Amino acid sequence: MTPDREELAVAERELCGLVNGLSQRIEGHVRVRAATLGLTAPQATALRELTGPMSLRELAERMSCEPSNATFVADKLEKQGLVTRQPHPTDRRAKRLVLTEKGTELRERLLTMLMEDSPLAGLSPDEQQTLHRLLLRTAGS
Repeated sequence: MTPDREELAVAERELCGLVNGLSQRIEGHVRVRAATLGLTAPQATALRELTGPMSLRELAERMSCEPSNATFVADKLEKQGLVTRQPHPTDRRAKRLVLTEKGTELRERLLTMLMEDSPLAGLSPDEQQTLHRLLLRTAGS
């Protein structure tokens, strides 16, 4: 390997380690905050992603998981009274998940907690947007 290629290989390896480390820190942050609210990390992720009525398929996409996993999480949230399943307005076969009042209140508490001591808190909003754009660009390549 030429020095330039060697340097690039080292930089790529270090970047992979940094991205994995950040991912683990964010996951741990979510897990700890979720537990204080009596939720699992997947349940907290689902609540965070439920920005309005949506299908289980859409929730699964937002959670980056299989629809069967989203269904399992939605079942647990429904049993806790945090979501309901309502008929889709244009597709009689489909149901949409809708936050209940209790779910909306818990989601707001969760979002507030997730912002506290976030692993990204050391970055300005502009830096966070730049990081987001760069990750989107590289993940999409």
